[in-house]
Amino acid sequence: MAVGIRMRKVGKGGKKRFYFRIAAIDDSKSRDGAIIEELGSYDPVKKEDNFKIKRERFDYWKSKGAVVSQTIQSLIKKAGK
Repeated sequence: MAVGIRMRKVGKGGKKRFYFRIAAIDDSKSRDGAIIEELGSYDPVKKEDNFKIKRERFDYWKSKGAVVSQTIQSLIKKAGK
């Protein structure tokens, strides 16, 4: 089972008002499919403090060979975490 760390779209609070959960997901599942573990969240509408991640769990999955999406990599780089 190959695992990927990617964003999962949730919430429909209004027109084009989505937010995302960062999750460890089996690569054979769809973007919005069942997750293995939730690792954080990202809200693109908020200006500050819009990205949160459980760093120790992220590092655990990465050490187990999980593939991190480019979007998550860029968010971590921007946040300086």
